[in-house]
Amino acid sequence: MHDEELTRLEQALSDLVASLPEPDGGAMEAARRRQDALAKPPGSLGRLEELSVQLAGITGQAVSEIEQTHILVFAADNGVVAEGVASAPKSVTLRQTVNIAHYRTGAGVLAKQFGSAITVCDVGVDAEIGDPAVLDRKLMRGTDNIARGQAMTRKTALRAILTGAELAENTAADALGVGEMGIGNTTTSSAVLSALLGADPETVTGRGGGLTDAGLRRKLDTVRQALNANRPDPADVVDVISKVGGLDIAAMCGAFLGAAKSRRPAVIDGFISVVAALCAARLCPRMLHYLIPSHASAEPGYALAINALGLRPMLLLDMRLGEGSGCPLAFQVLRASCAVMRDMVSFSNAGIDDGYLEEIRTAPSPTAYPISISSSFSLPSEGEGEREG
Repeated sequence: MHDEELTRLEQALSDLVASLPEPDGGAMEAARRRQDALAKPPGSLGRLEELSVQLAGITGQAVSEIEQTHILVFAADNGVVAEGVASAPKSVTLRQTVNIAHYRTGAGVLAKQFGSAITVCDVGVDAEIGDPAVLDRKLMRGTDNIARGQAMTRKTALRAILTGAELAENTAADALGVGEMGIGNTTTSSAVLSALLGADPETVTGRGGGLTDAGLRRKLDTVRQALNANRPDPADVVDVISKVGGLDIAAMCGAFLGAAKSRRPAVIDGFISVVAALCAARLCPRMLHYLIPSHASAEPGYALAINALGLRPMLLLDMRLGEGSGCPLAFQVLRASCAVMRDMVSFSNAGIDDGYLEEIRTAPSPTAYPISISSSFSLPSEGEGEREG
């Protein structure tokens, strides 16, 4: 029997993917020329220079401005916690969802410190929250247990993706960050990543919030069981998310797409966030140009996911909190890149003849443009992961 609603949702996602603009090549070239004209040795500001060119492609302006910033945090529970895969009880999802919205958590404090707004969106918390600070977009009261069957229907996964995209598109900001809250979500993220990359679950599954050795073995067995029970199709991102993912991952994937559609940089937080970003990039490769990693998560799957995207994290701070906590720090780096482009003196204005740099400019350089980034980044696998899962 034909399902008209499923057809409508599939078409909406297809339309969203098709609407993502290509980066503005003219603005990027203008940004490169401006970087070459600034009074400094070529490439001497490293990643700040790369970011300025990337931002130009995103915004369409050779000199971009990052003033208003906003973190979107998607909260949801995961039925897989019934398998004993998390070190924290499920009730923590509800409490921290509210606390993030009131700027009382690690991510909240950092956002407040740097003047970034936060919107916490409930897409699947297994409780009635009733706090006006939390945006209610609940689709389910938690997903089903992926170790016993699929997490959600395909229609629900599509709704979650489109919910995240709509929120991102309608959030006024120059840059968006994407975070999450949900006990058990490092387990679902590990399952999604394993399915997408065809990777052994052992290489992507970590200790989450600090599991014991026995807990880690149980978590690994659960990921294997979920993949064997559901057989997600790695060529179909929606199938993977609906079978072994979470509502938070789905909505985050959509938020990345929505940010790109509206030509805003989308900042990746940690492990769950980078898996959602990989989902978005698999749906639309153009998404890659809009992604800006913040920090390197200690969860082992993070390195595989960021390498699959061909990106490098900007910050090595040994953070593993989640919640979008890396985003307010990354926003400051973006602002620094913009400030250099906007305010730094050029050779001509400084009264400096830059002819002495011609040989340097024509020599091969590891920091040369364009901004394709080596995927040689790696992390030790023994570190603990983010607290949520």
